[in-house]
Amino acid sequence: MLTRRSTLIVATLLPAAPVLAQQFDVAEVALRNSQLIYLTPIKSDGTESSCKGELWFFYQKPDIWVVTQSDAWRADAIRKGMSTARIWIGEFGIWQDAGDAYRSAPELMVQGEIIDYMVEHESLVDLFGPKYVAEWDVWGPRWKDSLASGGRVLIRYRAMDA
Repeated sequence: MLTRRSTLIVATLLPAAPVLAQQFDVAEVALRNSQLIYLTPIKSDGTESSCKGELWFFYQKPDIWVVTQSDAWRADAIRKGMSTARIWIGEFGIWQDAGDAYRSAPELMVQGEIIDYMVEHESLVDLFGPKYVAEWDVWGPRWKDSLASGGRVLIRYRAMDA
């Protein structure tokens, strides 16, 4: 139902729509071309966590997939209710050595969820292989084995403004 209130909300947000769309378009191009994302959880007060890191990922619109150790801060943050995160897309090396350079990269706010379904693990983990060809002979089997044993988890991140 179209109300005065909904009309005002739409009218207020309408000028921002092209900017938001452009921001996501730039991020999507970067997601298709980058080898790394940099991630930090967002705390309940809206500030960034001190935990940050660069990650391998696979982008399959609208999802960004990450495999990480079960006890890593990324997984713990989601388990503790900090499922919102900020990502920057680009390649700047190890985040501590990069200073704040990654902050100039395209960024997205994302919502994370640990995926426990083995069917998803099996179908998605192999998609990382073509992206990380040089390393996959070593890391592919490790990831598959540790996902099966529970030593690693698969996390799905989805852009909040996509």
